[in-house]
Amino acid sequence: MSLRLAELTWELDRLAEAVETLARAAGGRLETGEVPVPSGTADDLERIDPWLQAVGARRGVEVDLAETTWGDVESFLAGAGPALLRLRVDGEWRFLALLDSSRGRAVVAAPAYGRRRVAIHEVATALRAALEDGEDRRVDEVVAAAEIPPRRRARVRRALLAQRLDAARLTAGWFLRPEPGSDFRAQLRRAGLPRLAGWMLAAHTLQYLLLIGSWWVLGRGVLAGRLEPGWLAAWLGMLLSVVPCVMAESWLLARITTRAGALLRRRLFAGGLRLEPDEVRHQGAGQFLGRVMDAEAFESLVLSGGRTGLVVLVELAIALPILALGAAGLLHAVLLAVWVTAAVWLWRRYALDRREWTGSRLEMTHDLVEQMVGHRTRLAQQSPERWHEGEDQAVERYLELSGRMDRAATWLKTLPPRGWLLTAVLALAPAFVGGGAPIARVAVSVGGILLVYRAFAKAVRGLSELAAARIAWGNIEPLFAAAARPRPRAAPEAALAMDGARSQEGRSLLELREVAFRYGERADPVLKGCQLDVAPGDRLLLEGASGSGKSTLAALMTGLREPESGLLLLHGLDRQTLGADGWRGHVAAAPQFHENHVLTETFAFNALMGRAWPPRRGDMEEAEEVCRELGLGALLERMPGDLLQMVGESGWQLSHGEKSRLFIARALLQKADLVVLDESFAALDPENLRRALECVLRRASTVMVVAHP
Repeated sequence: MSLRLAELTWELDRLAEAVETLARAAGGRLETGEVPVPSGTADDLERIDPWLQAVGARRGVEVDLAETTWGDVESFLAGAGPALLRLRVDGEWRFLALLDSSRGRAVVAAPAYGRRRVAIHEVATALRAALEDGEDRRVDEVVAAAEIPPRRRARVRRALLAQRLDAARLTAGWFLRPEPGSDFRAQLRRAGLPRLAGWMLAAHTLQYLLLIGSWWVLGRGVLAGRLEPGWLAAWLGMLLSVVPCVMAESWLLARITTRAGALLRRRLFAGGLRLEPDEVRHQGAGQFLGRVMDAEAFESLVLSGGRTGLVVLVELAIALPILALGAAGLLHAVLLAVWVTAAVWLWRRYALDRREWTGSRLEMTHDLVEQMVGHRTRLAQQSPERWHEGEDQAVERYLELSGRMDRAATWLKTLPPRGWLLTAVLALAPAFVGGGAPIARVAVSVGGILLVYRAFAKAVRGLSELAAARIAWGNIEPLFAAAARPRPRAAPEAALAMDGARSQEGRSLLELREVAFRYGERADPVLKGCQLDVAPGDRLLLEGASGSGKSTLAALMTGLREPESGLLLLHGLDRQTLGADGWRGHVAAAPQFHENHVLTETFAFNALMGRAWPPRRGDMEEAEEVCRELGLGALLERMPGDLLQMVGESGWQLSHGEKSRLFIARALLQKADLVVLDESFAALDPENLRRALECVLRRASTVMVVAHP
């Protein structure tokens, strides 16, 4: 590493300053007050990572661990900022605050020098140094033994290192980005979308003006009676100049669509994860499918309709002065205002009809999906004469609304453009009959009329898309809003205090004091005056009849629910101090079977959901070891892809007992301080129950099992 790059790095005791600078660059909040720094060494990722998560949450930014491979370091750095990188300097770990990177140069924030530029390959060399330490000597021995000429040794050495380390993974540092729930308009501005939209409108405006200018040149030559080669060349040149404008507009639109779509999906995904269990528990598969479909529709419709709307405004703004220069002048301007008002009124009527029609369609879709999902139960429990109750009425209602919406759509598509064309041509009648207007002004009016007609035709399509987007928004708006909900976040002090709390002997791991909880507006609480102490190393069995509150207590302990009253502490800290994510990071659970899921992904993905992704080799080896201890070895051997076999609804089907053991493995692999297993052994035969229980007792430091007596 060069001396210059070494001077640009931060030591551990000044890490909070570096994070503050990066958080500001990522659009985070500014807060006053000193932030404690983690003790220990800079290579202690298990201590630094939760501290960084807490500091980032306090500043309003997400902090994600960044991993790459030896061969992909340059491409990783090309779009990494803002990011905090870990570098090896003179045998010690230090940190580099990367603000931005482009064109082979990285902009970094230095402790004493402010912003400085450094070559990306120099940073890449420093990142690779940690992996190359163990290989340098062996490669040098090979190069020396092969008697490579001195002038070629560096090149050969680099090629050998690339061959040996190309796929080796390294933890490069951490990405910092705005939280998905932060001000969405600020996210759009930070992504450069207003600037891109401005350039796109400029490209379209120039394209439109070139088209108008080309026909003005041609028309002037024809009306003047002298269509000379120079006029034709000018006309052809303007037409050819339209091509790069169209290409630029298409490229800019693609950039806008990609960036806006990524921000929207990230926001909706965060909102879905932010919903509380009770908010989604009553919803069926049909409603979830409807939300997914509406999210896809909203993204495409709002971008397409919004672009069309902006383009139409530009075209109408250009057409208005052209009409003013024509033979009808003011009359055409008044007619244009009238028909624009009429189009808006018709669009509003169409939007209301479409919203009602969409509600009927979605209701039928939800019912159909629910019936398909519960088809077996329906066959067993419902008499055949009741299978189609209400279907005829629903279809009749749907057809009625479809007809009404189609009539509104017909009026919207035909009346504004054709009504404008008819009335605008009639407004030119005095100029034709009287013959007082110059032919050039009449031609200008005709051109303006056609331009407005073309704009109205586009507007109809854009308005239809915006109406559909507005309706889709009603279904996805709860997800969008949920992403902005405030959540308890761990303070940096709490992240540092957790290790000290764990090491204090004789202190309770989890404490409940006079805890009470009730569901919704129910009069009677499910839990009242609940008292419990869980010490490190405890093995607890919680038994009780159905409805006695066992699962509710488990949900309170794991942070899935919050108590109505009372005190709930983990390592002496409450949920507000640790934050929701911090609490759940220390207490893992395998909920009841109906509240747990096997996702359509690989077996490894389902087992390692609580770990960092993509997994390291050690993670995969540990997952296989745990699964075999739970008696899933025969299953892994049957599956062609082993841990990488696709499972779930559209993959390899797991039995009830296999799913139960997968859920247990998922909880154990999170390496939490406390593992809560709710009815996890109910589906297991005696032999597998014995093996699973032995595995749990061996791998979980503290465990509570919920079961029926």
